[in-house]
Amino acid sequence: MEKLSAVIITFNEEKNIERCIRSLEGVADEIVVLDSFSTDRTREICENLGVRFFTHAFDGYIEQKNRAILHASYPLILSLDADEALSDTLKNSILKVKEHRDADGYTMNRLTNYCGQWIRHCGWYPDRKLRLFDKNKGRWSGLNPHDYFKMQPGSVVKHLKGDLLHYSYYSIEQHKKQVEHFSTFAAKAKFEHGEKAFCIKTWGSPFFKFLSCFFLHLGFLEGKSGWQICTLSSKESYLKYKKLARLYRQRK
Repeated sequence: MEKLSAVIITFNEEKNIERCIRSLEGVADEIVVLDSFSTDRTREICENLGVRFFTHAFDGYIEQKNRAILHASYPLILSLDADEALSDTLKNSILKVKEHRDADGYTMNRLTNYCGQWIRHCGWYPDRKLRLFDKNKGRWSGLNPHDYFKMQPGSVVKHLKGDLLHYSYYSIEQHKKQVEHFSTFAAKAKFEHGEKAFCIKTWGSPFFKFLSCFFLHLGFLEGKSGWQICTLSSKESYLKYKKLARLYRQRK
């Protein structure tokens, strides 16, 4: 049976990290955590659960995830966020891969829990992610904070049964804070890549984001949670371009 390294990046994840690590029991042959100098109990919890724990200053999601892979002992990598966990069906699918790997990478559906409610609309499901892969066949790429694992040309990718369970937000206030954080990070990344903040993007992007989320992706079927998700997703899009425009004004 092929051995597997589970890799997680963390920062102040004492609320989530134990659930994530315990879901990997019987699946991962080692668990690697790369932490960004947490100030809560994240390190204590990780070390009590026997993971290999490392630290490095955070300089971007993509950069940190690529760095974390360097600490893994085995080529087969399962990459999780601290607020994620494996469903039983997904565990069994991964164990079958370990017994007979027939691809270079594997995608899986991610199911998100929002303030206690599992969300299957708003464009949040199936939210397919490539999280199980041969580390020698690609690397993390994208534009922060939206990362993805980019496989080399010619790589074989298959899909696994089972859901990656994502415990996203425990309150609306937590979601609002993340909107501020993500929009700031995204604006900086776009600025560094030379993307312009045209007026049509600043106002058009959030408008179409809401229409897509609430109507096209049936967000209204999620009730109050669907409304909150769609309005805050729209707000994040607006803030991203507003902050991008501010960066250009500051440069002038």
